[in-house]
Amino acid sequence: MKKNSLLKPLCAILFAALILSGCSGEEEATAAGSAETAGTEELQAGHESSVEEANVASTDEVEFDDYTLRIGSLKGPTTIGLLPLIEKSEAGNAVANYSFTMETDPAALSAAMISGDLDVALLPANLAAVLYNRTNAGVAAIEINTLGVLDCVSADESIAHISDLKGKTVLTTGQGSTPEYVLRYLLEQYDVKDCKLEFKSEATEIAALLQEDPKQIAVLPQPFATSAVAGNDALQIRFSLTEEWEALENGSKLITGVTVVRREILEEHPSVVAMFLDEHALSVRDAKNDIEKTVALIVKHDIIASEEVARAALDRCGVTWITGTDMEIVLKGYLQVLYDADHTSIGGTFPTSDFYFDILGK
Repeated sequence: MKKNSLLKPLCAILFAALILSGCSGEEEATAAGSAETAGTEELQAGHESSVEEANVASTDEVEFDDYTLRIGSLKGPTTIGLLPLIEKSEAGNAVANYSFTMETDPAALSAAMISGDLDVALLPANLAAVLYNRTNAGVAAIEINTLGVLDCVSADESIAHISDLKGKTVLTTGQGSTPEYVLRYLLEQYDVKDCKLEFKSEATEIAALLQEDPKQIAVLPQPFATSAVAGNDALQIRFSLTEEWEALENGSKLITGVTVVRREILEEHPSVVAMFLDEHALSVRDAKNDIEKTVALIVKHDIIASEEVARAALDRCGVTWITGTDMEIVLKGYLQVLYDADHTSIGGTFPTSDFYFDILGK
């Protein structure tokens, strides 16, 4: 992985703090095992356990500038792990300076990164690669923030696996983005040739259609899948696309969200980016440890309206924190699957090694 020479002194200074915040490469290797062979649940659990053990990072010896890092995320699972940090920042208790923007459309985040209005964006994994290509390697991936979050929802009791979608019509969102590419890949791998995908612009539109006819079949991201089920007793989550992906044993993992940073920010403010990663790790830990507070924050930030639904959906939202070598291995494998299926899904060209930026030096 490419490591900017400006970051080497910082990485040495941060070593003790990173041990406290659960970022040790040895701990990750022990907890998560090989990223090439571990199941998604094992991989996620390994990183979460290291974050669980985190204490407040020792930042007294770390010098960083007062630049305000402008961070954009999507109104959904990619933001959930940020919520405790957003609260700390708004209360003036974060170590570094941040401003946060939440969008419903990933294209808005991408455009803001290109224009320079954002420094950091939490994007769908394929769009992160697209942005890398569009900006001529002007952004780099620094972490995986969300694993698979797609579920199949229906009242149709004949549906238990993706192979059961033969001859069916599936409602879904995300045309030209992660949901479409993941679903098409799985249909191909399971030899389902006659499944029709019907795309809708919003998950709420699909929820309304399911309300009218629960026998319809939909693939929805969390927390929208849980919300749809909560609003209709006839509906159930029939299967997880993550589980179907894992069953293929293709050496990759189903990834939803990746955090990218504009390269000029990495060069000009490396210490602020490194501190963000450290504080994001603690934020993920807090989001996992204090469920009731996280549920309240999900409602407060209008990610989902009902605390009951938020509580039920939280475990299926794939919130995680994966950096360094594990990030590179897992993300490369996922992008390779998308690239092989459709080059344009990741921007036409496979990212080179400088896309995977190990700012923490682990």
